[in-house]
Amino acid sequence: MSDQAAGLSPALTREALGKRRGRWRQYGFYYLMLAPALLGFLVFHYFPMYGVIMAFKNYRFIDGIWGSPWIGLDNFNQLFGDMFFWRILRNTLIISGLHILFGFPAPILLALLFNELANGSFKRVVQTISYLPHFMSWVILSGIMIELLSPSRGALNYVITLFGGEPIHFLANPDTFVGVLVVSHLWQSVGWGSIIYLAAIAGINQDQYESATIDGANRFHQIRYITLPSLVPVMTVLFILNVGGVMNAGFDQIFNLYNPAVYSVADIIDTYVYRIGLIDTKYGFSTAVGLFKNVVALVLVVGTNYIVKRFNEYGIW
Repeated sequence: MSDQAAGLSPALTREALGKRRGRWRQYGFYYLMLAPALLGFLVFHYFPMYGVIMAFKNYRFIDGIWGSPWIGLDNFNQLFGDMFFWRILRNTLIISGLHILFGFPAPILLALLFNELANGSFKRVVQTISYLPHFMSWVILSGIMIELLSPSRGALNYVITLFGGEPIHFLANPDTFVGVLVVSHLWQSVGWGSIIYLAAIAGINQDQYESATIDGANRFHQIRYITLPSLVPVMTVLFILNVGGVMNAGFDQIFNLYNPAVYSVADIIDTYVYRIGLIDTKYGFSTAVGLFKNVVALVLVVGTNYIVKRFNEYGIW
């Protein structure tokens, strides 16, 4: 269709093209910086999505994805009829729920405490120490936890026996294993999670604090009536994202800490997929489990965003 037929004069078309070129000249360097990240996202997240058709096939390695026969919803029927699936779904929801219950408010509290530190040098040292676990893999962190909680040589059991107690097998006891997961998750994530809230606190207009001080407000009042309300937009977005990640209970952490003695409380969807897919080579069935998990996660994100926006103006979109 020509510009005249579309109702656009040649002058307006040239002006629009000129503005577009101007934007490319002004922001072209930033687009160039963004390109590798977008390319990586496409290659590792979107292009592999064609593999979800394995969930509807009896996948055989020798036939490939397209050559394997279609079986419809048989993998999903097998999934929902498996008694172990409902156990791992329960475990996933419980562990993720505890992570949110304790892990969501912890970075907020830590950021508020950091913000109240007056000694700059001490503040930087404490912040650095709190960030360090985030940069360690769960292989290293799990090794540290195993040594600390060992019933024969662990520091924690040494203190327990020192006061006359009996050593506790924290990592082999279903009653204590979930607690270990929650505590170690907090240790690994709380410092890094506080960075976002510290950045949000730094953006609050300091005139509000000065006015509150003149009106006689103490530090607690300033936190309650200025800092926390100013953090609501950030808190809302992060809460929605956390709820969307409920189906991811932390594969790396659990895989490096669990053992058959605690499967009843520690076996989650991701570890189940690992065993069924990579060890038992049931690729179609494991793909069906992963697809179910991702669909539920999408519903949770959309649903949580909708509910949150009913109560305030903030959300992901």
